[in-house]
Amino acid sequence: MSDLSNKHIVLGLSGGIACYKAAELCRALVKAGASVQVVMTEAAAQFITPVTLQALSNRAVYVSQWDAREPNNMAHINLSREADAILVAPASADFMAKLLHGRADDLLSLMCLARPIDSVPLILAPAMNREMWLHPATQRNMAQLKADGAHVLDVGQGEQACGETGDGRMLEPEEILQDLVAFFQTKVLAGQHVLVTAGPTYEAMDPVRGITNLSSGKMGFSIARAAREAGAEVTLVAGPVHLPTPRGVQRVDVRSALDMQAAVAAHVDAASVFVATAAVADWRVAEVAGQKIKKEGSGQLPQLSFVENPDILAGVAQSARAKSGALYCVGFAAESHDLLQHATTKRERKGVPLLVGNIGPATFGLDDNALLLVDAQGAKELPHANKLTLARQLVAEIAKRLKVA
Repeated sequence: MSDLSNKHIVLGLSGGIACYKAAELCRALVKAGASVQVVMTEAAAQFITPVTLQALSNRAVYVSQWDAREPNNMAHINLSREADAILVAPASADFMAKLLHGRADDLLSLMCLARPIDSVPLILAPAMNREMWLHPATQRNMAQLKADGAHVLDVGQGEQACGETGDGRMLEPEEILQDLVAFFQTKVLAGQHVLVTAGPTYEAMDPVRGITNLSSGKMGFSIARAAREAGAEVTLVAGPVHLPTPRGVQRVDVRSALDMQAAVAAHVDAASVFVATAAVADWRVAEVAGQKIKKEGSGQLPQLSFVENPDILAGVAQSARAKSGALYCVGFAAESHDLLQHATTKRERKGVPLLVGNIGPATFGLDDNALLLVDAQGAKELPHANKLTLARQLVAEIAKRLKVA
């Protein structure tokens, strides 16, 4: 199933240049599985035509509260009752002020006011000039809207249509989509702080060469996203990968195993769950050459000596907080064969309550995977699926175990 399957979203557009982003947002919502009903203010129709949104949503667009297509002439009632959420993007400063005071002089504001407040959430994606965003009146309005139960998203930062630069831009469509998907996820990790490691490490041999592995970091990044969707505060310690940071996640970039160990040590005391997804290099060169090691043509290999890297997961698992149950540790094992045997042995050796195994060569760099969960009670398979789906399933499994503990 897609992220928004079976969800009906009313997408509201108030007036603003960010209306051009609403077209891409509408398309993204439909691709995510949602049915989308667009409602526009007359001001919004000055920036983008209803025809465009009708083509993208495959539904007739509503603009006027006097729309005669509704048999009872109550579009504001009918449209709001069908919705799983009303998303206003862009939400202008004027429109938010109107909502704050309960004014309802157009279809969109009337629908927001008439919605069943306990069952149809209102989500606002602000968009305005930086001075308008920073104005005390706007900040007061936003705070009161939140207090009244509306969900107000962040704003972006950057160049604005007026030529100025600063806060106030509407979030990009993909960012709003991620926030909306997260909104509907069950908050099974609310109140938890999850620390995740992801990706490979890189162990330098000289200024241009090093030892690494094929881990893409996608599984760890998916776990960080899923944990954030589940309501947790998330810190992601990432090795050298080129992946976008999941929404709402604090990211710490590292390079080597020693860098990763230091970053974990700096953040683990605040965590209640530690998920060690990273494929940490087992060894590093004892002495890194100051200059590039040259191939001299003699056929002689360079003389390199290696030392073992620290076992980050085992070190954390042996800490007082982990042994007392204040920190729940989850390890990963990327194997090439005999997965159950190696994962079971690794779980016991590292002293973690849950070990997640997978066949590394079958998943490195790909968007899908299959996982084997091994704990003291035995093993459980999570069948082949995309990594975000598996990450959400793993987060649910962790939440179950936290409740038992």
